[in-house]
Amino acid sequence: MLSLGSGGGKPVKPSFVSYVTPEEIKSTERETSRKEKHPDLLPGEVVFCSTNPVLKYTQDDVSQRGVFGTLVCTNFRIAFVSDEAPLEEQAQLFKNKLYGENDIPLTCVDHIYGGYDDKKKLITGGLVRNKYPSKIIIHCKDLRVFQFSLTYAKEEEAKKIFQGIIHHSLEPKSLKCIFAFSYCEKATATPEIHRTPRTVMFDTVEDWTQEMKRTKGNCKVVSANENFSLSQKLPQFFITPMAVLDEDMTKFEGKGLPIWCWSHHSGCALFKTASLPLMQEDSYSQAYKIYMERMLNAVAQTHLYSVKTEELSDTLPTIQDIQQSYSRFKQFFLIDNTTEFWLSDVKWFSSLENSGWLDIIRQCLQKAVEVVECLEKENTNVLIMEEAGSDLCCVISSLVQLMLDPYYRTLAGFQSLVQKEWVAGGHSFLDRCNHIHQKDKEFQSPVFLLFLECVWQLLQQHGPAFQFSETYLTVLSDSVHVPVFGTFLFNSPYHRATVMKNDSPQTQRGPLNCPEVWDWSLQFERKAQDLFTNPLYAEKPKQDKGARRTYRPKHQRQLSLPSSAFKTPPKKGFFKEETDSLKKMLRVKRISRWLHSPDSAQASTREFYEAWQRKPLDYHSLILPCLDGPAMRVWMQRYLRWIHEVQIFGGGAITVMSKLADLVGEVQELRRELERQACRADSNHQRAAACHRSSVRLSSSFPFATSRVWSFKPAIPTSLLQSLMITGGLADQDDEDGETLGVV
Repeated sequence: MLSLGSGGGKPVKPSFVSYVTPEEIKSTERETSRKEKHPDLLPGEVVFCSTNPVLKYTQDDVSQRGVFGTLVCTNFRIAFVSDEAPLEEQAQLFKNKLYGENDIPLTCVDHIYGGYDDKKKLITGGLVRNKYPSKIIIHCKDLRVFQFSLTYAKEEEAKKIFQGIIHHSLEPKSLKCIFAFSYCEKATATPEIHRTPRTVMFDTVEDWTQEMKRTKGNCKVVSANENFSLSQKLPQFFITPMAVLDEDMTKFEGKGLPIWCWSHHSGCALFKTASLPLMQEDSYSQAYKIYMERMLNAVAQTHLYSVKTEELSDTLPTIQDIQQSYSRFKQFFLIDNTTEFWLSDVKWFSSLENSGWLDIIRQCLQKAVEVVECLEKENTNVLIMEEAGSDLCCVISSLVQLMLDPYYRTLAGFQSLVQKEWVAGGHSFLDRCNHIHQKDKEFQSPVFLLFLECVWQLLQQHGPAFQFSETYLTVLSDSVHVPVFGTFLFNSPYHRATVMKNDSPQTQRGPLNCPEVWDWSLQFERKAQDLFTNPLYAEKPKQDKGARRTYRPKHQRQLSLPSSAFKTPPKKGFFKEETDSLKKMLRVKRISRWLHSPDSAQASTREFYEAWQRKPLDYHSLILPCLDGPAMRVWMQRYLRWIHEVQIFGGGAITVMSKLADLVGEVQELRRELERQACRADSNHQRAAACHRSSVRLSSSFPFATSRVWSFKPAIPTSLLQSLMITGGLADQDDEDGETLGVV
């Protein structure tokens, strides 16, 4: 062995300089013994391609640090399996059973960028004409950002995994290629979980009948469309006014037909319909006019011969406006590294305002309040309309029912509301969510997310009125993009029924049956599901039978605003030329023209809100949102949970909720002790409190992000200050994402 000494002389100073990064050294050391690791596959899941080693970058800074592992693409997800040993289970409280924290469902992929030296370019699909990138950056619809380096993998394997990810996550595909169909064919049938109370699916006549009885509606259940023989646009079962004839349902493919949504305790009701297109032909125009007069007459007969109509497309943003606004809004949360975060943080408020997303939420809430005012104060029927009757109609009708009916603010009630208004109501989830990555994105729009945003605004203003928590809403928004469930996968009940027919000769099980998203046990353990419950929910107190009043009006809801008799306005009706009979018995007004100007409309809404605010607070009665600027807030948990720089260690709303949950648990324990109940505590509040107490370290991102990857920097790095002053911030620079990579 050679000696490194120099005899008796002075030691020689080492002069070797290494130009190899520590990651490359580790990669070289492990290359000979490295074996690809694959995730635990779900039933029906197939691996398309994989490569190793791949470096997954951390998001803390631009130091290019990360962990090595295997990158895998299956028919369900893009998965990264780390070579490092998994950490303790204490960080896995909210672990999803279907996919891990380093997994991306294919339908959750939003955009993919290729990293070329210091630039990134948007990949639009197809075969890449230029050289393959050394880095692949994936932006997800749940706002996660992943960066993978392909430098250390073999060139052919790197090309294969890159092209495989692009093909399976961005290329247009058939609906039958969605993983849900492979899953439901291979998965064993799970026993039905009995829920108390259960989620009403609204797929039978009995479900609709019970709902009409619950709200004491005065309409009829229609089952003539059970096989979609009347119309493919309508659900199999629905409710219409009594005066609607069977022959009316077959006209205009179900458009213009008033569909019952909900009945008020005073007797008036909320209806929705798809607008009939206006034609130039006189014969068609005349038939349209007669048909709509008859439909409005049928709606008016349900209560006091009065009805107000609202064409939502005249007063609310279009589907395209919603998509464009959200596209601008979400860019502020898709952060690639720390430097990008601090650059965007400088002009946070102006960028947020320019996106217009919060203003769209405010407009939807304000329109819902106007409808509530018509039902609650004016005691008039309301018919809301739009082109398809399944987008903004679903948003407004659902919000109105949430504000008026406390049942829909329970967990089972809210899920039943989504089933009734959105799933059975025919919302085009497939097109709006773009699950199959159609090149024509004209129909893509986050309408259901807009509804959840509005619900979150109500929840954060009136927390004790809701049985479900903010975490539940966040998980529900994520579950829309998990291609396992059939709830958010189709464009209509007819579309679902036709697609789910099992045409495969290999199986004799009949029609396919995808699981519903409401079976949360497929995604989370029971302890994790306990976080779906709001520990501050004010349960309705049980009435003492001895102290019950001898007389109470049949459907009276406490603390409703006083009703006022409907008076015929001295304005023109909805149609320019009305028949004499219609003038005598039908009184129609437009909500948007009910008041003289937008200013007076806002004044009326504020007057209605202030009148409600003066009433004693009752979380089991009407609730209204405050629409002032400071009251409209950003959904922090959903949008900021993956950005490490904004996390509050030991603080945030979740910490306050944890302390309050502990207090609620202690109060319940004392109450049980006073009542001498020997049974063990088994309430959702107690389980939620126990969950919070068992967590080692809380932060504002709990329960989604784990503490082991946080990197906290309390101030803007000094290296960025000069560049910020010179360039003026991120908002003044052109977005590199605008450059797109050519495809063939």
